Amino acid sequence: MIFVGYRGTGKTTVASILGERHSITAIDSDKEIERQTGMNIAEIFAKHSENGFRDIEEKVIASILSNDKPIILASGGGAILRESTRDKFKKNGNVIWLQASPETILKRIQTDSATLTTRPNLTSLPQLNEIITLLEKRHHLYEQTANITINTNNLTPQEITDQCEIILKKLS
Repeated sequence: MIFVGYRGTGKTTVASILGERHSITAIDSDKEIERQTGMNIAEIFAKHSENGFRDIEEKVIASILSNDKPIILASGGGAILRESTRDKFKKNGNVIWLQASPETILKRIQTDSATLTTRPNLTSLPQLNEIITLLEKRHHLYEQTANITINTNNLTPQEITDQCEIILKKLS
């Protein structure tokens, strides 16, 4: 199972809850990138640019998905930008797109101190405008990659997780 969506939509939290509930390893691709490089995402962007980061991300995700053990993957928000990564996602099980409104995303990002210090802004726009712009650019990629979509506005992580489980039971 793979989670895609913009940062702040609940991917890492829901993957972790599902992993605990079902005794399956949950992996956050951004955290794995940070572990392997010894740098946070903002430092990688500063040193290697966004394109350099996407090269690293593509390799790390390919490595994670090559494992034969069942996993739950919370991908970075921009992981769907690479066609090869989108293809790997589609070939490796259910892809769940967690959506939220730009306002909800902004509120969640602003209350997450780790995100504020380790995730770079990707444009020079004010944060809400950046979220709106990037969501518009990425929407069709999330849509074409995911086979399940859940709107996370006004839902707790447990409620999102419950919705994932209900949908996945119907698919199996």
